[in-house]
Amino acid sequence: ARQFDFVEVNEAFAAQMLACIRDLDLDQGRLNAWGGAIALGHPIGMSGARILLTLVHQLEALGGRYRLAAICGNGGPGASVAVERLG
Repeated sequence: ARQFDFVEVNEAFAAQMLACIRDLDLDQGRLNAWGGAIALGHPIGMSGARILLTLVHQLEALGGRYRLAAICGNGGPGASVAVERLG
């Protein structure tokens, strides 16, 4: 995940986030920079939209080129999307 300027992970539980940080070697200074789901909330059915829009706003406000968003699903599956700023 080091190639991304910032990473947003929807952390529904603190223990899950600690495992993600450890296993993916995430830089905590570039992770959920404007607050994560524990601080901001993680509305059912809106988590993906919230973190994706956060990434888009970060690209505009903070610059950089690449962002990564990831969410978990019920029962263990997950999804992620990479965002690149062009121009």
